Amino acid sequence: MQKKYRIKKTSEIDAIFNQKKRVSGKYFNIFYQLSENDSFRFAISIGKKYGNAVRRNLMKRRIREIIRKSKDLIKPFDFVVVAKPDSNELNFETIEKEMLKLLTRAKIMEEAKWRKDF
Repeated sequence: MQKKYRIKKTSEIDAIFNQKKRVSGKYFNIFYQLSENDSFRFAISIGKKYGNAVRRNLMKRRIREIIRKSKDLIKPFDFVVVAKPDSNELNFETIEKEMLKLLTRAKIMEEAKWRKDF
C-alpha cells in the first residue's frame, strides 16, 4: 500500500479511538471516523497476546492485501483495524469475509459490489 493510505502518528490513531465509532465482530474491531482527505487512510493494531512477531506480521500483510484489493470501493474514512487473539487460526478467505462484512456494517464500503465475489 502507498504511504498516503497509512496512518502512522499515535495522536491520529488515538483521535480515532476517542471518536468511539466502532463495529465489532468475533475476530476484529474497526474504529473509524470521516476523513479530512479525499481518500481513506488506515492503521492496523495487533496486540502481543495474538502471537509471536511472525504471526502478527502475517496477519498485518493479509489485512493490507484485503484492503488493497478493495481500495476502489472504500469511501474516504480513517479507520483502525484491531485484530483479536481469536483470529489467530483463520485462513485468508475467512479473514477477508470478516473484514469486508465489518467494513460494510460501518458504511465504509458498499455491500453489493463485493458480495458478487463470494
